Amino acid sequence: MRRVEMEREMNKIVKVAVIIPCYNEQDNVLAMFSEIKNSKYDNAYFVEPIFINDCSTDNTKQILVSNNIHHLSLPVNLGIGGAVQTGFKYALRNGFDVAIQMDGDGQHPPCELEKIISPLLNNQADVVIGSRYISNEGFQSSWLRRVGINYFKWLNKKLVGVSITDSTSGYRAINHKALQVVSEYYPDEYPEPEAIVLFVLNNLKIQEVPVIMRERQGGKSSIRAYKTVYYMFKVTLGTIFLYIRLKFNGKRHTI
Repeated sequence: MRRVEMEREMNKIVKVAVIIPCYNEQDNVLAMFSEIKNSKYDNAYFVEPIFINDCSTDNTKQILVSNNIHHLSLPVNLGIGGAVQTGFKYALRNGFDVAIQMDGDGQHPPCELEKIISPLLNNQADVVIGSRYISNEGFQSSWLRRVGINYFKWLNKKLVGVSITDSTSGYRAINHKALQVVSEYYPDEYPEPEAIVLFVLNNLKIQEVPVIMRERQGGKSSIRAYKTVYYMFKVTLGTIFLYIRLKFNGKRHTI
């Protein structure tokens, strides 16, 4: 009888996969892993960090292996979109209830994790985005990047009627329904603004919650100031083309 009761209790535990794409993040992965594992979570959660090594050329893989950290290593560099989708596919196939995307540079504190899980468990949303621009606390990013964020906020509003204050935020949680969508298709390279169109046109409910973010904890960003115009142009085209495909060809995530 005791064993049956224990199994029932285990079935109530929410399995949370924390997907961390990392490319040349040797300065951050060990500290991130320790912080995630040492953070205090609700007893109803089983939190498993899963690092996606995107064919790093530094010592990222060696650090993950030598510290016995759960990770998947890609044989070729897929970019952040491909790395994140790899984690989503893994989470879906291994029975996780929730998948959280968290950047590999240490900007997303694990102590904020429960904030973005809660709306999923309360059936208020299918996708939850952690936004630094609701309470305007913590690191607010550079002026140039805020221009880009506001631009994509405007673009998403025009296309799908949803206003997201932090459209480039990589701190996101999705439920099983959304996992099924992103496992079939997920935008590549710079996926966050484009994914909002994907979510909305697949009838997924999106909610933002205020979170406090930090500056990059080490290493270098893949998006430098001189790449910002290219980034905005490429993501704009990708977002518009995705909108056209989903809106007018009668398909949704089966692209």
